[in-house]
Amino acid sequence: MRIIRFVVAAVAAILLGQYQAAAADKENMIYLDLKDGRVTIELYPDKAPNHVKRIKELVRAKFYDGVVFHRVIDGFMAQTGDPTGTGRGGSDKPDLKAEFSDINHVEGVLSMARTADPDSANSQFFIMLAPSPHLDGQYTVWGKVVDGMELVHKIKKGSTAANGAVENPDKIVKMRVAADVDK
Repeated sequence: MRIIRFVVAAVAAILLGQYQAAAADKENMIYLDLKDGRVTIELYPDKAPNHVKRIKELVRAKFYDGVVFHRVIDGFMAQTGDPTGTGRGGSDKPDLKAEFSDINHVEGVLSMARTADPDSANSQFFIMLAPSPHLDGQYTVWGKVVDGMELVHKIKKGSTAANGAVENPDKIVKMRVAADVDK
């Protein structure tokens, strides 16, 4: 009888641990809804804790809803996060100090946009459409697309002659922290 109780307790502990891990994982996942469907993004709080905190804060405030992809360069990246749509705007929050890591800028990686000052990231970010090793160690990586990359590739591209500026650009329909959606 003790063995059965022990086994039941062990199984319950394992299931509880899996449930808690799944809940924690949802806190570090974002759903990015585009015109063509949902993209799932895994966050990297261990690599860029302040940037992940900022992204989640802005997502929960619905800051990104309706914001355009103002700069999209085929074979490089898709940039968004500027509510003015010009590439010059950001949130009313202070800029963040860089949190560079060893994560490479490969397809699906999300990284913060900034000026020439490494400590100037605010709300703008880009999603890599292809590997770009020249960005490694120069920009703060905060997440990666784990599902729906084919939808990211469908984002309307900009003109090469205009450095990727997009006329009538696609928008973020909405962004949500998965834990807030999957309750």
